[in-house]
Amino acid sequence: MADYLDCRKMKTFLHKADSRGYFNHGWLQTHHSFSFADYYNPERIRFGVLRVLNDDIISGGKGFGTHPHDNMEIITIPLSGALAHKDSMGNSSIIRQGEIQVMSAGTGIQHSEFNANQDQDCSLLQIWLFPDKRNVKPRYQQISISDLDTSNKFGLVVSPNPENQGVWIHQDAWFYLGDFAGSQKQSYKINKVDNGIYLFVIEGKARITEIELEKRDGIGVYLTDSVEIEIIDAAKILLMEVPMH
Repeated sequence: MADYLDCRKMKTFLHKADSRGYFNHGWLQTHHSFSFADYYNPERIRFGVLRVLNDDIISGGKGFGTHPHDNMEIITIPLSGALAHKDSMGNSSIIRQGEIQVMSAGTGIQHSEFNANQDQDCSLLQIWLFPDKRNVKPRYQQISISDLDTSNKFGLVVSPNPENQGVWIHQDAWFYLGDFAGSQKQSYKINKVDNGIYLFVIEGKARITEIELEKRDGIGVYLTDSVEIEIIDAAKILLMEVPMH
């Protein structure tokens, strides 16, 4: 398998922050890394099974009314503020910075999401992945990730294994968050052959495959078994390893 990997040429897709789809709906400011709703770019439909990466700011007290989903793994990571969640499975909760939520929509769910505060914005990342199996029983999971070790390293927050730290999903995908205090180098090895990596810089600066990334830049890398990541300055980074089929 190593020879097979060595004969392939690594490919990259750079998505600069200001090239994303952007809409200001008044109560919602949203950036779409991939085609979503009124934003359509035929060259940015998805990265492997990674279908949606939305970077949202929701005004105080506002939000998304009840709406349906099915056959999608939906991951929500608040970056600031708090999000009030209700769904047709009977869950009613507040998701805050330092926590992560996953829903396996499976056969179908309905849910709503509103800024839990009236006097401050809520900033969040919402990520959708195609599942590895259809029509599973819907499920919900929410945990704190603030106590996971992400200081100057990539800490696991999403995986296919319920026994691992973080939340689990119906897909051979691994997500890591890293909080880096200053310049350093990190090496990342792919968990599963033929998976790719989508790196999203939440804050700060980094370099990968000689390409410099700044705040809210994203880059997809595949046809490789490992990558070298250089942290240029203090940075917070989300690394998503996903199947490319």
